[in-house]
Amino acid sequence: MAKDQKKQPRPKAEPPKGFKDYFGADVTERKQMLDRIAEIYHRHGFEPLETSAVETVEALGKFLPDVDRPNAGVFAWQEAEVPGGGAGDWLALRYDLTAPLARVAAQFRNDLPSPYRRYAMGPVWRNEKPGPGRFRQFYQCDADTVGSASVAADAEICAMLANALEHAGITRGDYLVRINNRKVLNGILEATGVEQGAPADDVLRTIDKFDKVGEEGVRQLLTSGRKDESGAFIDGVGLTPEQAAPVLAFLTSKGADNAATLANLRAAVGTSATGAEGVDELQQISDMLAAMGVGEDRAIIDPSIVRGLGYYTGPVFEAELTFEILDEKGRKRQFGSVAGGGRYDGLVERFTGQKVPATGVSIGVDRLLAALRAKGLAGTQEAGPVVVTVMDRDRMADYQAMAAELRAAGIRAEVYLGNPKNFGNQLKYADKRYSPVAIIQGEDEAQRGVVQVKDLILGARIAAEASHDEWKAQPAQTEVARQDLVAEVRRILG
Repeated sequence: MAKDQKKQPRPKAEPPKGFKDYFGADVTERKQMLDRIAEIYHRHGFEPLETSAVETVEALGKFLPDVDRPNAGVFAWQEAEVPGGGAGDWLALRYDLTAPLARVAAQFRNDLPSPYRRYAMGPVWRNEKPGPGRFRQFYQCDADTVGSASVAADAEICAMLANALEHAGITRGDYLVRINNRKVLNGILEATGVEQGAPADDVLRTIDKFDKVGEEGVRQLLTSGRKDESGAFIDGVGLTPEQAAPVLAFLTSKGADNAATLANLRAAVGTSATGAEGVDELQQISDMLAAMGVGEDRAIIDPSIVRGLGYYTGPVFEAELTFEILDEKGRKRQFGSVAGGGRYDGLVERFTGQKVPATGVSIGVDRLLAALRAKGLAGTQEAGPVVVTVMDRDRMADYQAMAAELRAAGIRAEVYLGNPKNFGNQLKYADKRYSPVAIIQGEDEAQRGVVQVKDLILGARIAAEASHDEWKAQPAQTEVARQDLVAEVRRILG
C-alpha cells in the first residue's frame, strides 16, 4: 500500500512582510486628500500623468540593480529569453515617480509642451528592509516642471505646495515651507577652500548634523573632532578654524525675516560668484512668493534646509508641520516634515545626452494623512450606506426599487443580501456597516403603502444615554408613506 502523501499546509492568510491591506476609511480618506491636492495642482495648470507600474531596470537609472544582486533596492525580474536567443529584459516595479517622468519626458519630448508641467499620484515599491511605519509599498504624490531653468518655476512649486497643504486641511500657522539653495552652499564650500569630492562630502555630512549637535558641535566636527554622548571620539574633517568660519556663518545666518537672512547669506558667501548667484535666486523666489500672496508666515528662506544636497542643483525646499503631537511615550514633539523637493538637472540627460532643467516636489502621502488624523481632520468613521432590510424573499424586487430610488437621489444605499431569516442579524449587519438608517417593510406595511424608517444613529444614542421616558418621547423609528421614503431619509441624514 502506498504511503499517504504528505498533506500540503494551508497558505497563511497574511500579506508579505512590509506590505499591508487598506480598508474602507483608509482608502476613502486618502483619495479625498489626494483629490484636494490634485485640485490645487490642476488649478496651477499642471496636467495629470499616470505611468506604468513596471519600468525597465535600465530606465530606473541610479536604482539599477547590482550585477550580483539583481533585486537590490527594487522588485526586479528578468523576462524569458527572447526568440532567436539572448537574455530577456530586466523589469522592475517603479521605485519612485521621478524615474518614469524622466522616461516620458525623453520619449515624448517632440510631442509634449515645453515646459512640461505634470503631477502624478500612485503606489511605488522598494525592496528594502521593512520596519515600524516603513513599508515596501506606499503612495507618492509628485508635481514637477520639466524644461524651465527659471527660478519662477521653483517659486511656483513652493506657492503651490503651501496652497495644497491648506486645501488638504492643514491650517495656516501649522506649517512652514522652508527654502534654501545648493548654489549658496557651493559658494560656502568655495569660501572654505575645500575641493569637490571626499572633503566636500564630509563637510556636507557634518552640516546635516547641525540640528542634532548645534553650532559648537558642528565647529568641533569640522575641525579636530568631538566626543559623542557615549564618550566615543569622532574624528573631525580637519578644517582650520578659518576654513570652518564660513560654514558656521552659513548655518547661523537665519535672520528675523527673509531680508535679514539674505543679507547674512551674502556676507557668508563672500566673493564666491556661485554663492552670490544662489543668494540672488533666493531673493527672486522671496519676491515672487510675496507677489503671489505667500507671506513669510507660510514660506521662508532657511539655510538649515540641507536635504538632498547630493541630488539637487539649485533651490531646495521642505514643508514642515509645526504643531505638536504626542509620541508613543507620551512626550510632546513637533510633527516634522511632510514634503520636500528642489531643482535637478540630470532628469532626462541619461536618455538624450542633453541636460534638461527641472524642479519638483513630493508629498509624503501617509505622513500628511497621519497629520490630518492627529489634528482631528481625518480618521473618523465614515457613515455607511442606508440598508434596506428584507422581510419577504418574494418581494426582493420591491426592496431593490427602494434602494434604486435612494441612489437616484444621491443617497448611498444597498439591499441586505444575506440570509433574511433572522431579522436581528440584518440590523447587526447594518451596525457593522456603520449604516445611519435602516428601511423596513413587511407584508403589513406593504399593504398599507408605508415603510418603517429606523434612525440607527439616534437609536444607539438613545439606548446609551436616554431614560425610559426620553426613549418613549424620541422614537428612533418612524412610519412614513412609501412615496415619502426619500424625503424622510434625507431629513434624517441632514
